[in-house]
Amino acid sequence: MDFAGWDMPLLYAGIVEEHLHTRRIGSVFDVSHMGRIEFRGSDAEALLQKVCTRQLHDAQVGQSRYSHVCDENGGILDDVIVSRYDDYWFMVCNACNHDRIVAWLQQHASGKDIEIKDVTESTLMIAIQGPAVLPKLAPKLPFPLNELKRYRFTSGTFMMTPYSVFRSGYTGEDGVEVILPASIGPLLIGAVAGLAQGEDALKPAGLGARDTLRMEAGMPLYGHELTEETDSLSAGLAWCVDLKKDFIGAARLREVAKNGSKRKLVGLELTGKRIARQGAPICSGSRAVGTVTSGTMSPTLGKSIAMAYVDSALTSTGQKLGVDLGGKTIDAVVVPIPFYKKP
Repeated sequence: MDFAGWDMPLLYAGIVEEHLHTRRIGSVFDVSHMGRIEFRGSDAEALLQKVCTRQLHDAQVGQSRYSHVCDENGGILDDVIVSRYDDYWFMVCNACNHDRIVAWLQQHASGKDIEIKDVTESTLMIAIQGPAVLPKLAPKLPFPLNELKRYRFTSGTFMMTPYSVFRSGYTGEDGVEVILPASIGPLLIGAVAGLAQGEDALKPAGLGARDTLRMEAGMPLYGHELTEETDSLSAGLAWCVDLKKDFIGAARLREVAKNGSKRKLVGLELTGKRIARQGAPICSGSRAVGTVTSGTMSPTLGKSIAMAYVDSALTSTGQKLGVDLGGKTIDAVVVPIPFYKKP
């Protein structure tokens, strides 16, 4: 399927099958559509401090931090992961926002000692996720994978091939994300095919399973839970915002912190098997009180789940609400996010 200009696999064997295999063993996801940007120069850190909500100056070499990039009104332009190498910084952004984020960065880098290099098309990126990933990969890698902590990464060269391996992911499972030169893609396909033999093997999975997995894990998706019309605090992601530092959008977010959010992101569990789609209205009695941002039938839990923005007064766990699904109101209850936590 087309996804932000990329031909991406929606599924291989089937979304539910791939989802459950990831939870049980592990899967390999092609995520090369994600934007990858390098920053060099004496002003690189200052630029990232200005455009990112997260405090970055105390990040250690080999550490990654999740952050938001906001406009002047505090609206979210994108959610990103920023990593610190020895002599440069690195950002992964969403494919759908790639062009405008690069333009935004270049705009604010103008006149400063910063080189911004877009390496999206010269590299590839795969995510290998699941409980069996580390035991299977550790013996094959040229460094002690088990010593790599969450949101840490290591980089080097193996058999004349540069690599970066990050202990991170978007599924709620343990695993790694790997960046390699795009030129070795054909070799990598062969290696993945070799790993995919047998029921306990790591197998390929597509965007469909990636979406249901991140939903169960309560992870936001840009264009759904995160948009220019939403803010980091209302999305329940205050931990990635440092209001003590100055960044683009900080003044507006300080106002939200002071006055409180009108609506907040919550988890919902729906009665029955119908799926709540993005945009479905949420009601309390006859009153409209919110909107669904994402919904799915959870393969792991066997329940219809959704994320939604709801009036702040109605966000307590156990709150009963209704979801309008094409003229029929389905009972729902507010539940904690994430819906699923790995054992």
